[in-house]
Amino acid sequence: MGKPRLVLILGGGVGGLVAANRLRKLLPASDRVVIVDRREEHLFAPSLLWLMIGARKAANISRSLKRLNKKGIEFIQGEVRQISPEERRVRVGERDFHADALILALGAELADDLIPGLAESGHNLYTLDGAQAIRDALSSFNGGQIIVLTAAPMYKCPAAPYEAAMLLEYDLRRRGLKLKTQISLYASEPGPMGTAGPEISAAVKDMVESKGIKYFPGHQVVSVIPGSRLIEFANGARANFDLLIYVPPHRAPAVVKDAGLLAENGWVAVDRHIFETKHKLVFAIGDMTAVPLKMGKPLPKAGVFAHAQAEVVARNIARVWTGKGEPAAFDGFGECFIETGDHRAGIGRGNFYAEPVPQMTMKAPSLYWHLGKVLFEKRWLWKWF
Repeated sequence: MGKPRLVLILGGGVGGLVAANRLRKLLPASDRVVIVDRREEHLFAPSLLWLMIGARKAANISRSLKRLNKKGIEFIQGEVRQISPEERRVRVGERDFHADALILALGAELADDLIPGLAESGHNLYTLDGAQAIRDALSSFNGGQIIVLTAAPMYKCPAAPYEAAMLLEYDLRRRGLKLKTQISLYASEPGPMGTAGPEISAAVKDMVESKGIKYFPGHQVVSVIPGSRLIEFANGARANFDLLIYVPPHRAPAVVKDAGLLAENGWVAVDRHIFETKHKLVFAIGDMTAVPLKMGKPLPKAGVFAHAQAEVVARNIARVWTGKGEPAAFDGFGECFIETGDHRAGIGRGNFYAEPVPQMTMKAPSLYWHLGKVLFEKRWLWKWF
């Protein structure tokens, strides 16, 4: 029996959670699987859209990472202060760890501060506090101008702002406020979910506009003036709002930048098949990476990809250490539910690694796919904890 080894996983989101569970099953009990996160609670982020319209509570969509301890996965709550990838050394709070394998799954940092006035003027769709603030604001909203805004072209969960606009329309309609309200979606990107191809993008655009939501693509926000409730865009356009809901700019965590792991595009560079960085047995998965595709755009930042990448990384680490199993490689397949309101959802799925462009298909919104998303949420919170 050799010396026990340590897999250190930084981040308790989708990728980190899946990697930890898989490694615990694949490795001998003597090997340690340790997961680190600054928060105790794992949040099932896709359900923030339902929480926003009062269909969920925080307790319904979160679980304590401490539950992992009963599975033989050690959870450590703390801030990752320093990463030395060459040595696989990590400082968490005041503790130092030397890992035999290191998985970086810290996600993307939400950078509201990059847009003057943004945080002071609106509500962040991608945080629990922000979604709860949207819910509370809607409870006293009696009509006016609602703007859903994407503040930068690259953000995780590419469908989410479009789903949010359609769920808002549904919520306002069932409360009798549809005729008193105009919902507008101002997007920094040229079209919805552009990496999925022109057909998917056009289909999502049609879904949004069919509900009376005004759509303004290619509008890059420059600043927001809180007192005037005014948004200023780089193209000279302006827009007033009574309620602002936004997706903030994203960036890689500072601790990863300080570790020298970022490529010129500002994200962690990895092998697109096994997600190993330039350092042996140091892997990065999920939203902190940017994998270039043949079409010139990066692989979207989405939980489905973090999940698949985590499976690949876990299997390959276990194979190196135990000699069991076959080599694993990420194949670029992904899928995404698209909530449209009225208990309906569509789904897009396909191969993002197909060349010269991703090969995707879209299923029309139906009760069936909405129920599929509900079941996925329930299964996720049961299976991994």
